[in-house]
Amino acid sequence: MRILLVEDDALLGDGVEAGLKQAAYAVDWVHDGVAAELALRNGGYDAVILDLGLPRKSGLEVLAQLRRAGNRIPVLILTARDTVNDRIKGLDAGADDYLVKPFDLHELTARVRALIRRAHDAPAPVLRIAGIELDPATRTVRHDDKLLDLPAREFGLLHALLLNAGRVLTREQLGDALYGWGEEVESNAIDVHIHHLRRKLAPDAIRTVRGVGYMIAKD
Repeated sequence: MRILLVEDDALLGDGVEAGLKQAAYAVDWVHDGVAAELALRNGGYDAVILDLGLPRKSGLEVLAQLRRAGNRIPVLILTARDTVNDRIKGLDAGADDYLVKPFDLHELTARVRALIRRAHDAPAPVLRIAGIELDPATRTVRHDDKLLDLPAREFGLLHALLLNAGRVLTREQLGDALYGWGEEVESNAIDVHIHHLRRKLAPDAIRTVRGVGYMIAKD
């Protein structure tokens, strides 16, 4: 899962980025509203964490433009403006949720998980598909009741496939979900991760759609 973090406070942004990466998210971090709009034009994000008080263009302006363009990506607003009116403005501009600074990092990641679930019509916090059970909150995976030890990339890849069960995801889409800007990606990285997951799950757990990509079939 790939997150766009839009925050101009270096100390706060660094902490949020580290926490999200520890939770197995790929993170792209930009520091102003104009950079955020440029990043969003390229797409590929599962959610946006958006500060309101940004340089060059405010978070509310970025959000309003995003919604005018018909982009329905989940947006969590971060704000130091703890007034009802400011929260109303953010929600009316199209925000899906908000947090008032200072906040607990565990609450932030929990809210991000909830936004991504809703965006994929997955109301249950634990994904159970094809004998696989994945819990994003505890970062645990079981297959046929056996607990699996998955590194962050494999966990993120399996999470993306389960959230999109029944749909084919291309290698490019899976790469976008796993890697942020500046991270070196080998040309066969996705294939290698798929190979390792199949060994730990079952050879037929992940289907190859030749010339397109990979998928996990719905139950």
